[in-house]
Amino acid sequence: MSTSGRGSTEASFYTLEGGKVRCGLCPHSCLIPEGKRGICGVREHRDGKLYSLIYGLASSIQPDPIEKKPLFHFLPGSTSISFGSVGCNFACRHCQNYSISTAGPEDLGLTRITPDDVVEYARSSGARSVSWTYNEPIIWHEFTTAASRAAHSAGLKTNYVTNGFIQEAPLRELNGVIDAMNIDVKAFREGFYKQVCGGRLAPVLKTCEIAHELGIHIELTYLIIPGHNDSEQELREFSEWVSGSLAANVPVHFSAFHPDYKLTSAPRTPTSILLKAHELAKAAGLEFVYLGNVPVGDKDDTFCPKCGSPVIRREGFHVTYTDLKGGKCGKCGADLGIVV
Repeated sequence: MSTSGRGSTEASFYTLEGGKVRCGLCPHSCLIPEGKRGICGVREHRDGKLYSLIYGLASSIQPDPIEKKPLFHFLPGSTSISFGSVGCNFACRHCQNYSISTAGPEDLGLTRITPDDVVEYARSSGARSVSWTYNEPIIWHEFTTAASRAAHSAGLKTNYVTNGFIQEAPLRELNGVIDAMNIDVKAFREGFYKQVCGGRLAPVLKTCEIAHELGIHIELTYLIIPGHNDSEQELREFSEWVSGSLAANVPVHFSAFHPDYKLTSAPRTPTSILLKAHELAKAAGLEFVYLGNVPVGDKDDTFCPKCGSPVIRREGFHVTYTDLKGGKCGKCGADLGIVV
């Protein structure tokens, strides 16, 4: 492992169009002239080929509780070794990690790692899984897939913390490579995605549906921003979409917003709005609804939807009590879909 400049490897998922290359990794489908990069800032056209500039280059390496992702139904109570790089295919005005998401590979001192290094970091930290997080893992596709395969060979699980903005072919390539995803559904209106994120909602919803169809464990996070995506109608429609298009047992995390980066005019999320979101989601039939970034009673605990017994209690990002037998309720035996 060393700290160095950019690392180049030929990218996956691109085609030549005249004198330019068309990236096929995310739905932006960037058409990139010679010597230029795509929206993500880390995929560059050189001499008729597209290169990833961040293969094996990490900006952040940190052991975390898996609950911090947040993943509440995936290896609960375990440690995950987290890796991030630089760049992003969104430009969220409220990004909390903008120092790396807006950086290029030449802007920061990055640590060069190999897939075997990823496994060694996991072993030395006692982690049961590898998390690709902090910036957008989709744009790190070539390395995350190679390193995730190495992790699987070593008996580790893998997960993405992602905005879900990926095309179908590379998403399907993650089947059997990535075990779990926490996908941000940042709003339930296209206008929000265009104005606040520089993206689109429809491809994100499709990613959720395909990942669920593939059997990847998914949990969804919806950051509630007052005045932007917090209307009762929007929260209700989102919850009904989860119940109808995915499944009632898909965990949903409603998180509180705090002003950051370029979106400092919006206030912090009132507890009343979080509680209303919880109420609307439960009314839509969702079985596992959590509130994050604020302490709100038992709203970060897991209860069996069949018998009502607590099966996981949490304080912050730490599990304090479990009553599970495999992924089932320890009291009534109901299958809760929890990966243990």
